[in-house]
Order: sequence, then structure tokens, then C-alpha cells
Amino acid sequence: MSKLLYIKTLGCAMNVRDSEHIIAELQDEYTLTQDISLADLILINTCSVREKPVHKLFSEIGAFVKEKKPNAKIGVCGCTASHLGDEIFKKAPYVDFVLGARNVSKISQAIKKPKFISIDINNDETTYDFNSYRSSPYKTYVNIMIGCDKKCTYCIVPQTRGDELSIPSQIILNEIKKAADGGAKEVFLLGQNVNNYGKRFSSSHEKINFSDLLKKISDINGIERIRFTSPHPLHMDDKFIDVFVNNEKICKSIHMPLQSGSTEILKAMKRGYTKEWYLNRAMKIRSLCKDVTISTDIIVAFPGESDKDFEDTLDVMREVRFEQIFSFKFSPRPLTVAANMKDKFIEESIASNRLTTLQDYGNEILDEIVLAQKDKTHKVYFDELRSGGKVAGRSFNNFLVEVDGSEELLGLTKDVLITNPKRMVLNGKVQ
Repeated sequence: MSKLLYIKTLGCAMNVRDSEHIIAELQDEYTLTQDISLADLILINTCSVREKPVHKLFSEIGAFVKEKKPNAKIGVCGCTASHLGDEIFKKAPYVDFVLGARNVSKISQAIKKPKFISIDINNDETTYDFNSYRSSPYKTYVNIMIGCDKKCTYCIVPQTRGDELSIPSQIILNEIKKAADGGAKEVFLLGQNVNNYGKRFSSSHEKINFSDLLKKISDINGIERIRFTSPHPLHMDDKFIDVFVNNEKICKSIHMPLQSGSTEILKAMKRGYTKEWYLNRAMKIRSLCKDVTISTDIIVAFPGESDKDFEDTLDVMREVRFEQIFSFKFSPRPLTVAANMKDKFIEESIASNRLTTLQDYGNEILDEIVLAQKDKTHKVYFDELRSGGKVAGRSFNNFLVEVDGSEELLGLTKDVLITNPKRMVLNGKVQ
């Protein structure tokens, strides 16, 4: 009789994909459950990019201990596992094993050995043949690279996911073909800096860049939509923009992490581009692609950020008019350069005010964009059944759209007239 696995994922799409790999590796022995009290194995796969998920990890473990059955094992996986290592055992002795973000393939070993720990950030999983598992039959997440070579002064990722390595293109293409044969029409490509794909492989490989890879993927029968995250603004050359704009299978939404609109702060962050470069790339995409949506990440109150620096960020928002903004106050992370800039830290009250100002302005822009969607028609790929007789999906340019309907709509692309647009979801009618 199959054992039961409960897994909780906190973090980005790459954490989600890591969890899918873990489930795939264990699926011959374990079946998923949503009831933690029944689980034989309890996993938490968590991010460490910001402080909050790290704090939440230990409160979650405490809750797990109270709910779990006596012999159930608890494992901690992901970026937090990579950077805390055996500290997790000291803070939470109930944990049975710790598995870092670059060590997912070792999950079968981890569950068999008491106090197993593997957190090698240089472990190479680029050619590992993971078993197949997708949380949705309608779309597939695919890693195209692991690690990161950037030296952003605020970011812990290179210390938890190691140096950047690209996954061989044939492995990627085979994985997508298999998903397409299984009915998936949308593929979501994942990497820290996807448009730097092809820079380095762990073994000999044909010369290929991200634009070339996108072309190969678009030739796969059955794949109708291609999404990816996150491209780095520094690598958005004209060839990349041309492929993004003109390849009809590439969804016209793009995530462009800004972080700051101030060239001085961008320099302190070691982002590698200026305010002017970012605006040039974003506005070129806007000019060439009428219906594109652009999302971004912004950090306020980075050490040394002045009022003028913050105004520069608002200025970029004013120019680009982002459809979605993920915004945060600067959070000093261990093992980063910025964590040592204590003499330049911004007062909490100022940081909070800046974040509120930015979010209020972002919502003001978004409300105008959302209202303009009323009476427009979007092509929506339905992939989610919701309560209350609703079905949801994404437009080609990434608006979340909800309609009345049943599972018969799942896996289909339909024209939808937007009748009641709201900030978080556009409500409409299938045409």
C-alpha cells in the first residue's frame, strides 16, 4: 500500500518546479495527500530570497510536529535548506533531513538515512533524468538552467543555488515534447536569468542562446503558448526583443525586474544596467508590441537610497506603466554584500512610507489599465477549475480571466469578452 506525502511549497516558480521533481522521484512509493495528519512524509520546500519565508519555515515546522502522526518524517528542502544547513537540525530537532536546492535528485537517499544532509551548491543536476510529474495537465514548467552568475549585492540566490549552468537543449526539448504529447499546450521556462541561456554547460554542447532555444520550442507540435521568467534587462539585446515580439507562440507578457529606477542605486546593487538602458528596452518592447504587459520587481529603501533615488523609481513607473509590480522593502540577507551596509540602512518609518507610496501609485496605474479592459476581447487558455461554477485562465498577455463554466472548458482557448474587470481578475463571457 502506497505511503502518503504532504508537501508545502513557499517561494517562486522554481521552488514549485523543484517540488514537482521531488514528487516525481517519490511517486512509485508515495501518493500525495492534502491531509498532513495522514502523511508518512512531510516536506517543506522554501525560498530564502526574503526574510519572511525563513521565519515562516520554523513556525510551519512547529505546526507540523503538532499535527503529524508519530512515525511521520519531516524534511526541509530548497534555498533555505542550502544556506542554513545543519542549523535547521539545531533549531528544529524534529527535522529528519535537509536537502538543498541543487540536491533535489537525492530525495530518495534523504528519506532513508537519519539526519541526512546534502546542501552542495555546486552539485550538477543539469543532466539528471528526473521522473515525470506535472501538477497541471494543461501546462508544464521546465527548468532551462540552474544557479546564477550575477553578483547583485542584495541577493542570496548565488549562495543557495550555485553557479549558473544551462541544461542541455535536447533534454529541455524532450521534456516539452513529452508534456505536449500528454496534452499540455503551454510551457513556462524557468531560470534566474533565462535570456543568458547557453553561456555555460557542464559538458560539451552545441552553441545556442535563448533566442535560438525559443525558436526550437516553438516548432514543437502541440505547444501553443510559451512563457518564461525571469529575463535580465542587461541581456535584452535587439535579437531577443525581435524574437519576443515576432514569434507568434511567445505570450506577449514579460517580467523585467527593475529593482530600482536610480542609476546610482542600480550601481550599488551591481545590476549592470542604468535607468536609461532599462527605459530604452522597456519602451522599445512597448512600441513594437501594442498589447504587451510588463511586470517587474522593485526594492525600496536599499541602503543609501535618497529621496531623489526613490523619485527615479517612481519616474520609471510613470514611463513604463507596469501591469504588475512585486514590491518589497529591502531585507538584509545573510551572505550578501548589502547586509554589511549597515551605516546606510534606511529608517524603518521611511522605508514603510516609500513602500506605501509606491504601491499606492502602482495600484492607481493598474486600476486605469484594468478599467480599459472592459468590453475588450481576450483569447484565454483555461486551465483552472474554481468554486462557484467558475473557470479561470490567462489571456495571451497574462491577464487572469474568469468566466462561468465547467471542466469542459479546461484545456481550451476561447475568445472572452471582458464585462467586469477587477484589479485581481477580469470577469467575462465566452464568445
